[in-house]
Amino acid sequence: MGEATGGWIDAASAAERLGVKPATLYAYVSRGVLRRSRSADGRRSLFDPAEIEQLARRGRPRRPPGGHETVIESRLTVLGEDRPYYRGRDALRLAASAEFEDVAHWLWTGDPETSEIMPWRADPVAVAVARAAQSGLPDATLPLERLQVITVALATADPARLTLDPPAVVAAGRGLIAGMVESLPPGPATSPDPAATSIPARLWSRLTTAEPRPELVGALRTALVLLADHELAASTFAVRVAASVRADPYAAVGAGLGVLGGTLHGGTSLGAEALFAEITEPGTAARVIGERLRRGERLPGFGGTLYPRGDGRATCLLRSVRAAAPGHERLAVVEAVLAEARARRLPEANVDFALAALVAVAGMTRGAGEAVFAVARTAGWLAHALEGYARESPLRPRAVYTGPPPEVAAG
Repeated sequence: MGEATGGWIDAASAAERLGVKPATLYAYVSRGVLRRSRSADGRRSLFDPAEIEQLARRGRPRRPPGGHETVIESRLTVLGEDRPYYRGRDALRLAASAEFEDVAHWLWTGDPETSEIMPWRADPVAVAVARAAQSGLPDATLPLERLQVITVALATADPARLTLDPPAVVAAGRGLIAGMVESLPPGPATSPDPAATSIPARLWSRLTTAEPRPELVGALRTALVLLADHELAASTFAVRVAASVRADPYAAVGAGLGVLGGTLHGGTSLGAEALFAEITEPGTAARVIGERLRRGERLPGFGGTLYPRGDGRATCLLRSVRAAAPGHERLAVVEAVLAEARARRLPEANVDFALAALVAVAGMTRGAGEAVFAVARTAGWLAHALEGYARESPLRPRAVYTGPPPEVAAG
């Protein structure tokens, strides 16, 4: 049994009264069926016992007429008021110090691991295949588009890719993420640091020609941790559908990569990068933003439906960028954009804006934000794929048909 606090009951008690799993309870919260409060220390969810009792008597909520929502039980990530929690652990706290590799392993297995045991490395043969597959791509190909090609190429070089038991998928995940990073071409004036062992340190040289200052590489690590998972985002849902029909891990990740670049998903950071590129110095922020709004354009990197009071991931990542590069000229542009948005009473900045700020301050190549997002989210995608492989049946949503009546068969 759980416990009561100030008349409200905790998640364990609420789930027990409703006869559902905790994941289903939080799904009710995300769908607006239940209200949730927080304990004084902010670490526990609390529920109104009267509301729980009313729902228990009414029975499990059904999909409203015309609704298209699919609820999937998961033990991975729940969204709080301003942040995600990975298997119950605060993503913002993890971003403060945890290694990305450890967070990925936590999502995959639920067990802690020290990343110092062994750096993640890709099969050199697989990396050679992936690099060769990019030989015909135009120089202006965006990093996300390269990662789509790389993932397919890495799959062809892995003879064990169809082995779907958890240890094999975890091993494939380590090699896949390392291969994605190592197969990206380094900047024209840089070469990979052979001493770099962590995923953030190796990814740095693939996205920027700037010197790998520890503080900025640390900000990149922060971004990777914050973006590792976000419940059932559109790309993650695609991954879960693929995994439920036993697509191999590379194919499942490929499904996610295909969706990620959408302008209403991971592609938002590319739009925010374009905004920063247009604002050459802080004094032009008001004019550029004003012109965009007059044209009826939505300012990329601001707002969102999941965190109406503000995206804590954005606050966390911006704090890391500010600490890593105080006084940087591009950081001044970031602050000018934030000030102008506040003056115009626009929605709060989200994590896509903060990611674009990191790209600007670190001097990263165009589209680097999408690449960071993709490498990070691959950790979450594979965690969801592992849950998908454990399902007994395919994930098969049904459509609500609104077309003309079907023809009547003759005779």
